[in-house]
Amino acid sequence: KYVSKGSSGINAEYGEELQRNGVEIYTFPTDDDTVAEVNKEMNDMMPFAVVGSREDVKVGEGVVRGREYPWGVVEIENEAHCDFVKLREMLIRTNMEDLREVTHKRHYEMYRRGKLKQMGIADDGAHGPVSLQETYEQKRAEHLKDLKTIENEMRSSYLQKVSRKDAEVKKKLNEMQVKYDGLRKAANEERDKLEKKKKKKKKK
Repeated sequence: KYVSKGSSGINAEYGEELQRNGVEIYTFPTDDDTVAEVNKEMNDMMPFAVVGSREDVKVGEGVVRGREYPWGVVEIENEAHCDFVKLREMLIRTNMEDLREVTHKRHYEMYRRGKLKQMGIADDGAHGPVSLQETYEQKRAEHLKDLKTIENEMRSSYLQKVSRKDAEVKKKLNEMQVKYDGLRKAANEERDKLEKKKKKKKKK
């Protein structure tokens, strides 16, 4: 968004709107005397109106980084156009260490505890912080162990079914063999009877 030099009133309106809707924004720390004054001044200007661009645009006889529109050019490093320079200075040069600490101690901590909660682990801090990486590795090892157990159970069940089926097939084959032997024996006996009858007829 393009904002003119006298945009502090608009920024204040945006800040009030964010507060009304319960949106928290990062504020620069004022407990360090070396940066307290400049940080307080910058906090009063929050939220910043920032324009970003990776394009070089020709303005007059020079080239600047900015965005070109039909009505003109927004220069991202021109503080009369936007607060990009303020943001860069405050984050990278003035408050980088504080930003790192806030990110680690607050945002990552919230993320870590949320992930642990999803895993069913409560981190109450009684025994020190629970390592997300160690917890993940432990859960992964438990999961792989469970998978191995299920795999072994399935293999055992499969082998038992194959064994039962094999026993059933052998039983059927034995029954068929017994039946076949009985039929063959009966056929042989019937043939012997017929041959005896033929012999008796020839003697007569």
